[in-house]
Amino acid sequence: MSVLALTNERWGFASNCYACEPTNDTGLRIPFFHDTDAGIVFAEFNLDGRFSGAPAYLHGGITLTVLDEAMAWAAIAVAGQWAVTHTTSTTFDRPIKVGSTYRVEARIDQVEPDAIEASAIVTGAGGTTRARARATFVPLGAAQAVDAIGTVPEGPDTTFFRSK
Repeated sequence: MSVLALTNERWGFASNCYACEPTNDTGLRIPFFHDTDAGIVFAEFNLDGRFSGAPAYLHGGITLTVLDEAMAWAAIAVAGQWAVTHTTSTTFDRPIKVGSTYRVEARIDQVEPDAIEASAIVTGAGGTTRARARATFVPLGAAQAVDAIGTVPEGPDTTFFRSK
């Protein structure tokens, strides 16, 4: 298995991503990885009570954030395009408890010229499904990327910003 760490530094600009940036003190700081052999993006996470809804359960919006971030990284790492969420749907099958370790996995289901279809799942101990999502992402063009990050993307992976 070939696993690559996914970081924002690869594009030569700073990020303060709420979900994945390790220096964002108020964020989730979840490290994501790309399993190139399996064609998936994954992360393990264990979030504390700061991110709860009910006192012992992770807030549903935080769960959706984790699912969305995994699918967005899949758009970048697997589909090779930097994209933003257009639509999403989520099913919450079982509670996710604060202070417990879970795994999120995302994959690309379909790539079309103007849309990327992705899916993700959060599992707990023994592989029990906790939450799952499907989303459509819209790839960003070069001008949109500059608008989003405030600078011209530079670095080895700028091919992820397709021309429009």
